Amino acid sequence: MGICELVFVIDKFHVVRYVTWALENVRKRIQKQLHPDKRKYFKRSRKLLLTHKSKLKEESMDALAVMLSQSEDLAIAYHLKELFYDFMKSMSRAEATKKLKFFLLAAQASQLKEFHACLTMLGNWSKYILNAFDCPYTNGFTEGTNNAIKVIKRNAFGYRNFENFRNRIFLALT
Repeated sequence: MGICELVFVIDKFHVVRYVTWALENVRKRIQKQLHPDKRKYFKRSRKLLLTHKSKLKEESMDALAVMLSQSEDLAIAYHLKELFYDFMKSMSRAEATKKLKFFLLAAQASQLKEFHACLTMLGNWSKYILNAFDCPYTNGFTEGTNNAIKVIKRNAFGYRNFENFRNRIFLALT
């Protein structure tokens, strides 16, 4: 019998959330400072800001350019988000380590207060985050299944019979 080594891995989805929250908080801060006409435009811009730049169409790129020209902080936060997305696309641990260090330096240099929690989390958990690049698995399927079960339960307003609830889950997830 061989010795089995236990490796802790942090799911990438939960890591990306910190960066998207930081970008969202910058957007909200800037939005509050704007004239009401521009504020409405920014309110509907969440999806535009969170979409990968490479996936944007030309008209969306133009709208993004107008938005980013309104605030240097927002432009910096958007650039940090793109750097982080680039880090998450790394194909190996070595590549991910280099890109993570570059992101951390850029985020620290930006001095955006909204990214402090993200930087703290990355500093504390980077070893386990980088383990995700060695492991081809995620818990996405499990989380999706749990979410589907919660939706079934909420839509049904509760089941009196557990067997009926169980059968409904099996029916929905097959």
